[in-house]
Amino acid sequence: MATHTREMLLRKPYNDFRNYPYGFARSGDFSIRESDALLHYGCLITALVAGEIAPETAEDTSLLAVATGKKAPESVVEKAWMKYQSRINRPKVGSMYGRSKVVDDDSDYDSAGSTEDDLVVED
Repeated sequence: MATHTREMLLRKPYNDFRNYPYGFARSGDFSIRESDALLHYGCLITALVAGEIAPETAEDTSLLAVATGKKAPESVVEKAWMKYQSRINRPKVGSMYGRSKVVDDDSDYDSAGSTEDDLVVED
């Protein structure tokens, strides 16, 4: 496995095709500055959180502290990352009509409990 450097991670664009298949800029969730910050710094932040690289600068230390929840976000990058995390970790809506119980109605079956399919074909 190749070792990652900070410069290499900053050059690599960050994409989340699972949650944002058309990109951050086209999602409507982020401003232009926020989507640019996520695209530029996303790989670096994920590598810092995963422990793949150690923080080298004060900015890296600040990004790691914000990503782990030890510090409130201050810069545009930190605010964009926290907004991104809140968007992808929000609870998913199961149905817009709410939950309903499945009614198990056994009255449609015959009392013999046969498992054969009753198929009637008419000509």
